[in-house]
Amino acid sequence: MNRFKASKFRHTEARLPRREAWIGGIRAGSITSCGNHVKASCRWIAFNGSPGVLRDQSLEKQQAQVKRCRHPARSGSPARGLTDLFLGLQVKVWRLPESGQDMPSNAGLTMGPGGGPVDMLQFHPTADGVLASGAGKRVTVWDVAQQQPLTALGSHEDQLQSLAWKRDGRLLGTSCKHASHAAFPAQPAAILTAMSLVPLQSVSGHENNKDSRLLWMGSSDCLISVGFSQMREREVKLWDVRQFSRAMLTVALDTSPGAAIPLYDADTGLLVLAGKGENLLYCFEAAPAQPALTQVTQCRTEGSTRGLAAVPRLALDVMACEVLRILQLTDTALVPVSYLVPRKDFHEDLFPDCAGMLPATSAQAWWAGDSQQVGRVSLHPARRPTETFTSPVIACTQLQAGSGYSSPSSLASPGSTATSLSASTGPSSGFASSPSQKSLQCILGPSSRFRHAQGRVLHRDTHLTNLRGLSLTTPGECDGFCANHQRVALPLLSAGGQIAVLELSKPGRLPDTAVPTIQNGAAVADLSWDPFDPQRLAVAGEDGHKIYSIRFHPVASDLLVSSSYDMTVRIWELSAGREVLCLQGHTDQIFSLSWSPDGKKLATVSKDGRLRLYEPRRSPKPEQEGPGPEGGRGARLVWVCSGDYLLVSGFDSRSERRILLYRAQALPDGPLSVLGLDVAPSTLLPFYDEDTSVVFLTGKGDTRVFLYEVTPEPPYFLECNSFTSNEPHKGFVFLPKTACEVREVEFARALRLGQSTLEPVAFHVPRVKKEYFQDDIYPPTRVWWEPALSGSAWLAGKDGQQRHASMRPADMTPVSEAPKEAPTRKFVPASVYLEEKSDEQKKEELLNAMVARLGNRDDPLPQDSFEGVDEDEWVGAGGGGGYDPCSRAVPSRPSPPPGLPQD
Repeated sequence: MNRFKASKFRHTEARLPRREAWIGGIRAGSITSCGNHVKASCRWIAFNGSPGVLRDQSLEKQQAQVKRCRHPARSGSPARGLTDLFLGLQVKVWRLPESGQDMPSNAGLTMGPGGGPVDMLQFHPTADGVLASGAGKRVTVWDVAQQQPLTALGSHEDQLQSLAWKRDGRLLGTSCKHASHAAFPAQPAAILTAMSLVPLQSVSGHENNKDSRLLWMGSSDCLISVGFSQMREREVKLWDVRQFSRAMLTVALDTSPGAAIPLYDADTGLLVLAGKGENLLYCFEAAPAQPALTQVTQCRTEGSTRGLAAVPRLALDVMACEVLRILQLTDTALVPVSYLVPRKDFHEDLFPDCAGMLPATSAQAWWAGDSQQVGRVSLHPARRPTETFTSPVIACTQLQAGSGYSSPSSLASPGSTATSLSASTGPSSGFASSPSQKSLQCILGPSSRFRHAQGRVLHRDTHLTNLRGLSLTTPGECDGFCANHQRVALPLLSAGGQIAVLELSKPGRLPDTAVPTIQNGAAVADLSWDPFDPQRLAVAGEDGHKIYSIRFHPVASDLLVSSSYDMTVRIWELSAGREVLCLQGHTDQIFSLSWSPDGKKLATVSKDGRLRLYEPRRSPKPEQEGPGPEGGRGARLVWVCSGDYLLVSGFDSRSERRILLYRAQALPDGPLSVLGLDVAPSTLLPFYDEDTSVVFLTGKGDTRVFLYEVTPEPPYFLECNSFTSNEPHKGFVFLPKTACEVREVEFARALRLGQSTLEPVAFHVPRVKKEYFQDDIYPPTRVWWEPALSGSAWLAGKDGQQRHASMRPADMTPVSEAPKEAPTRKFVPASVYLEEKSDEQKKEELLNAMVARLGNRDDPLPQDSFEGVDEDEWVGAGGGGGYDPCSRAVPSRPSPPPGLPQD
């Protein structure tokens, strides 16, 4: 670009597609990493979330299919056009199948361990089977075929934030949190001795240590970096590694807080920037020779950006002058955004030859010094290359029974479920139109029947307001307050461990005077209502013997378990007022404990990162131990799926909140599934509804409640709609099932504690036939308020089982017994409207429409309905009795009324 010559991209337009062209029905993940969260090749799209890869139907004129790998991707990259590989967490390499084959159930190769969570991956641009991964402060260059590292580049002072290969493959650029950039020599054979392990050059980049990104400008010696200035402004800098001491150009963008994701097309010089969590896309033209950065266009999208990817140039619609296509990942969709130059047909100046699909060399040859470059190919439709390449890194395998590949039950076979889509391949549609929401959900995998669940705060008349002096500093092991179907207990801030006890049946504004309280005598550590006696409240205080948490036995009466600061778990018989069992084996603080639904076992999770399972009546030592959450900030656990599984909420080593699912009989094997949610300081408090298998997760100080249906089969966690409040809650406690309003299809009710209010929140499922009892949502519920046996009987070795009762009101009919309605066609077929008509038919329809507005031609004229004078009222001029039409006739005058004078 010359500053005295107009740019050929100056009229470039960003075109947003209609919603029909979006790839919808997806759920973007909330994994915190430095990756772009979505990558695209000429055939596939890979994205974080409910992990999936989608076929680009617009290139192959085939029926679109949506497929999913069972391995959760973390900033993974599908093969960059050279191979059919898919990268995921812990550097797993996948081969995606050809059309009509099932998805692999296992990775083809696994490389590692890599020294921590892998945040970024990038294939080598010229050599097949060379991969760079970034984890922590280290960059590792792998030989994928050998599953061994070629070298490790560890001279970074802080957390890595990005890495990028130069297009010729000779240099690798990185940026790290210490706000510096480094350029590493990629080939030790071309550079002397130990230069492979230290940076060739490094420089202080952006003055703020927030997220920064780095990109090479093609094969030139110039770099683009995006970061934040000392004044927290987002900025773009151009660098020349030959003069790496200072930036060639610095351009300030704005003051938005979201980290910018940059995408650079070396063939056109176009740079696209999008901030995470924002809906604005910038497009610049970058010229390193000037240097200059000129804004071309900007556009606003409907959804906020969660990730960004560029479609390879070989996938562009060159006949429509589409010079760039971007994929924007939002919370629920992938949106293709096309950049078009207003010209027609193919133009060589807009579409120079680009890098082809065949690698120039192998991993070992490149490591030995081979620096061949990838051949360039034409983008002209008549001169497109036809040769293809399949990497030998993972051998091609015919998908047969027992071959390690499987077709999940949630994924229908391509031949039977492929949905016919529009054949439009123009830039206005981006990728081909997605299937309907229902079809897409079927292809993506199972969805929860509670996915449309809605939470709402009940009317203000049901609130308890004017709460004063609440204690908002209860320990992390405590839920903050507790409630049963009659009362709520709230710790107060006053000295002596006072607890306010309020009746739920008496909502309204509390008086400014004192409220009913009980005096605990010491600061409250935890509190719990007895499930079998609504008038008994257990309180754990810090009066000498410090207690972490307390829980009543779910089946036997008069039994209470407590965890204490001496790292023991003690079981108490309340009727006798004595300790009966003491469980040992913990080496650090006990975060949480939970009884199994049948009351036979007790599970704990502690700060030492271990999960323990006890059978208290058999041994004081743990029956099983397994790895728990990595972080030591807090954790909770709850039994799910009829007591066969354990769900644990906690943190990872980077303070990301996550939930883990364990098989209760196989704790040493580790978690079956791990799901990252978000980054927040408070521990997630789980509540599991055993009737619906829905788990609710939120933390003290949060504004959002996560909902997931837990299943014993993959994918284990089915996401449902979350509930969001306007202000943070200090506690969120669920009421017993009997508090739900069945007629409103309410399946859970909770109490939300605000700064000075206590609000009931109802979770319900939208149903059409609410006059029927929804027996698919309300199975017989456990009679939790009746003990199955006494505490002494349980201690003696006996077991009991509580009965179940139906929640159906007597005057409601189950929906399963409702009369079946005959299906009716609700919509007129599209063929009726799309039928082609001749010109004569169109003229006739237009004429008929005009006549219809004027009126019917057969209707009588208005004057035809007027009333005239009767014939006998006309008198001829000649005095004859007949009527002469040529004579002038005048009507005879009538006689005047009686009493009036005559003429």
